[in-house]
Amino acid sequence: MTIAVSATQSRRAVLAGLASIGALALAGCSTTGATRPAVATEPVRPAIPAEVLALYAARPEEEYPVPAADISQLNPIFYRQEVENITGEAEGTVVVDTPNYFLYWTMPNGRAMRYGVGLGRAGFEWNGRATIAYKRKWPVWTPPGEMIDRQPELEMYRNGQPPGLLNALGARALYIHQGNRDTLYRLHGTMDVASIGKAVSSGCVRLLFQDVIDLYDRVPSGSPIVVRGGNTVPPITVS
Repeated sequence: MTIAVSATQSRRAVLAGLASIGALALAGCSTTGATRPAVATEPVRPAIPAEVLALYAARPEEEYPVPAADISQLNPIFYRQEVENITGEAEGTVVVDTPNYFLYWTMPNGRAMRYGVGLGRAGFEWNGRATIAYKRKWPVWTPPGEMIDRQPELEMYRNGQPPGLLNALGARALYIHQGNRDTLYRLHGTMDVASIGKAVSSGCVRLLFQDVIDLYDRVPSGSPIVVRGGNTVPPITVS
């Protein structure tokens, strides 16, 4: 039997077919087939100099062997480097420049060693003048009671977290006192490369393991420390 098709019906059929083809074309980015998917291009990263890679290489000689830091995630401005002492502080002083996420150890002849750091989240910052009372290799970390109250999952460490790569203080810790009072703030290690240059910790100053080991070897107990950037001590202007 022959069915008559009107001109209007024919046009509707053609339009419907074209619509279907258009829908399939739009769906090409999420289906397999002849359509070539779009490929996101990776940003071009500059090659890391060999001398910088050496600074952040593995430290197998440590009590807990330290892996190499993946500094491809690190802004080059935060590489450990010797710079001019622009802090205004005397030789033999630790200076934490909180707005710029730098820590300086001031040296003779107007020079300083500069490190990139991670800092405390809003509400946990501390600034002022104090002393590095003492320091420890592969320390035990004991969280303050008020921190355990905020983070009950830390209860297991009330009597101390054993030393090791996963310890909250990492490979080294330098303890900050004002007079005879422990401020509860520390300079300490981290393996979290992405945290350098950011405010992420609960008040402490964090350096990559390789950097905190270097700092520990330079800084004697009793050294002065200045944490700048708050109302107490003005920040440093970095050109």
